[in-house]
Amino acid sequence: MSTHEKLQEELDVLEQEANLNEIVLYNDDVNTFDHVIETLIHACDHTAEQAEQCSIIVHYKGKCTVKTGAYDDLKPRCSMLLEAGLSAEIV
Repeated sequence: MSTHEKLQEELDVLEQEANLNEIVLYNDDVNTFDHVIETLIHACDHTAEQAEQCSIIVHYKGKCTVKTGAYDDLKPRCSMLLEAGLSAEIV
C-alpha cells in the first residue's frame, strides 16, 4: 500500500467518524436508577451492565454519552428516551 493510499484510508476513517453524532443523557432528580437502566436497555440496546454504568456516570457527572452513531439511527432512540421522561439530546 502506498503512502497516498494509507493517507486516503485514514481520511476516509476520519470522515466517517466526523459524521457520527452522540446521544447525551443528563441527570435529573425525578427518575429512578431502575427506570433509567430499563429505558437505556430498551432504547439504546444496552446490556444491563452498560445501562447501569451509564446511569451511575450520569448520576455523579451530570451527563453521559449513551449512544454514538448516525443521526438517522439516533433520532428515534433519543425520542424514546424523551418519551420515557429522561433528559437527552443529540449532539
